[in-house]
Amino acid sequence: MNLSEYTAYDALGLAELVRRRDVTPHDLAALALAACERVNPRLNAVIALLPDWEAQFAGQGTGGPFHGVPFLIKDLVLHAQGVACDMGSRLVKGRFVAPEDSELMRRFRAAGVLTLGRTNTPEFGFAPIAEPVLYGPTRNPWDPSRTSGGSSGGSAAAVAAGIVPIAHANDGGGSIRIPASCCGLVGLKPTRGRTPVGPDAGDPLHGMGIEHVVTRTVRDCAAMLDAIEGPQPGDYFAIARPARPYLQEAATPPRRLRIAFSTAGPRGAAVDAQCAQAVHVAARLCESLGHAVEEAHLQFDEEAFHAANLVYWCSFLAGVIDACGAMFGCKPSPDVLETSTWAAYRHGHTLSALDLERADAVKNAVCRSVAPFFTRHDVLLTPTLLRLPAAVGEIDANAPDASARGWYDQILLGFAPFTALFNMTGQPAISLPLASSAEGVPIGVQFVAPYGDEATLLQLAGQLEIERPWRGRKPSVHAAATREESARA
Repeated sequence: MNLSEYTAYDALGLAELVRRRDVTPHDLAALALAACERVNPRLNAVIALLPDWEAQFAGQGTGGPFHGVPFLIKDLVLHAQGVACDMGSRLVKGRFVAPEDSELMRRFRAAGVLTLGRTNTPEFGFAPIAEPVLYGPTRNPWDPSRTSGGSSGGSAAAVAAGIVPIAHANDGGGSIRIPASCCGLVGLKPTRGRTPVGPDAGDPLHGMGIEHVVTRTVRDCAAMLDAIEGPQPGDYFAIARPARPYLQEAATPPRRLRIAFSTAGPRGAAVDAQCAQAVHVAARLCESLGHAVEEAHLQFDEEAFHAANLVYWCSFLAGVIDACGAMFGCKPSPDVLETSTWAAYRHGHTLSALDLERADAVKNAVCRSVAPFFTRHDVLLTPTLLRLPAAVGEIDANAPDASARGWYDQILLGFAPFTALFNMTGQPAISLPLASSAEGVPIGVQFVAPYGDEATLLQLAGQLEIERPWRGRKPSVHAAATREESARA
């Protein structure tokens, strides 16, 4: 098998080759490492390879739907025994090596993946880009002058460029969906409580932080959700389990859906014409497939939502940073934190318990304002991003004049205003690569379903993937690119 053949398969396809003994896990690992060597110098997606990956994989056994498939983990939240986790921050760099697997990592191992390394992420995940001072920017394989998105930007760039077919990602305000849109991937944020976050956390980011993966195909997304979903002992709550496997749902055409679409930007902001057009084209496609489609807009208190979201993010960051300082014996300061993080940290220290109580009241009001919309509509279709992927360096987390609210407004209201609402409501949402810009950069569109209804999203995503397949698209920076393609990139 060569790199061109390797990158033509999705994760389940590679796993099937391993099961048939056409290739071995070590064969696939060698190809993934060769792919990384070829493209990572251009992209900076992978920040570290695991020197003991063979020993770690040998201890996993031989089962799982993804046995032997090369895999990467995002350098944030998830813990893998014996593996460093720097969280994109100079404050933490070199200070933390996980003493044990988190539950999610245990389930990834049970699924059979072969973990080879860690991917780049912004400092503590508080950015829609992956450009930390610690490791530098991750670049978009479709256009290296642009961002790969964030905070799971390293994982998304690695999957899009063919290093691995699937990689760990997480999402506290859009961090799976944003890089999926930028890099032309499938990015599902599951329902709150669907995937494990413990035992080191119970309700991360006040319930808004969700774990999953980024993939090239819908079926890989669905199959991994099957492998990792479900509660663990000690969880605060458990949601209803799926009625049947998500992989089966992804292969099942949906019923006739009531689909609402909206391109209304925050505070009346104009959505980039190409991003808006992608939504209209997707709406017409859904209508041609027999779904009932109409334009309709969510109604909720936007100003109150953003004020509460800022409280949640800054209080959470302050708590995490103080915990790191106490654990590692280091003092948080502007010398080891980026200016936006430092501003959010300081703002977090001005907040009170009463501020959190008020934010919780807003969350309750927002959820109850949004939920009735999804009794009238099965799915909401929106842009994933307000605009095309930003230029590298344009969204600067270390700008000298950063303030907590100014940074929040820049990254959410100015770039990714459509995603964070559904972290607060807890609903599942998926970005699908249904369009491309005139410049050849992917444009994702977001589909949102009622709480707990990943099945409908995966049914619709599977149907759309058949009608408008994206799997054969290849970015200019790619493991299987020809010399001419690489030169043009």
